[in-house]
Amino acid sequence: MVNRLRTGIDVLDRKLDGGIPAGSIVVLSAQPASQAELFLYELTATRGTLWLSLDRTAESVIASIEQTPANTGDPTVRHISGEAPLDNAGKLVSALPETSNLIVDPLDVLEAQEPHSRFRAFMNDLQNHIVNTGSLAIVHCLDGRDVPPLRDTTEHFADVVFQLDTTTNGDEVENRLAIPKFRGGRAPTDIIKLNLVEEVSIDTSRDIA
Repeated sequence: MVNRLRTGIDVLDRKLDGGIPAGSIVVLSAQPASQAELFLYELTATRGTLWLSLDRTAESVIASIEQTPANTGDPTVRHISGEAPLDNAGKLVSALPETSNLIVDPLDVLEAQEPHSRFRAFMNDLQNHIVNTGSLAIVHCLDGRDVPPLRDTTEHFADVVFQLDTTTNGDEVENRLAIPKFRGGRAPTDIIKLNLVEEVSIDTSRDIA
């Protein structure tokens, strides 16, 4: 029986037979103008978490986690800056302890680095370390106006892909989650309608035709 790691989001854990297989890389693909960060915040409550921030400062990420009403943990947050983000991120990933969470937010900065072979080497090293430590890596991929050229490579490496679609319908904001890829298990075939307000929960309202 493959060890499953909870995401901290009850609706997802039930759909995924208890969680995500240990040693997995998970892509969270979502628009920049969405509440996708709630997924990351709630994940920090499940186990020790290293959060690598490629855009926002560590202070900004910590403040957001402290201010959210969602259930969270106390992650270690590191801001990756400078001219060698792949090298700096790789050093921190190599020190990730057993059975931990790793959050990379957003991965886009690393996907844009050249030459492309260095990003593939980073992803291979990441995959090996996550498997060896029985950990879980969540890479936040922005699905916006400027998608990096290596996004296909990222999704190919990923064991699980979460696709969050946020739309406006009349006077409502609607969030729908699809899980088109799930290695080592059965991928849910249905689209999950979510409420993303203060926490991640199922939207039980009925659609009116």
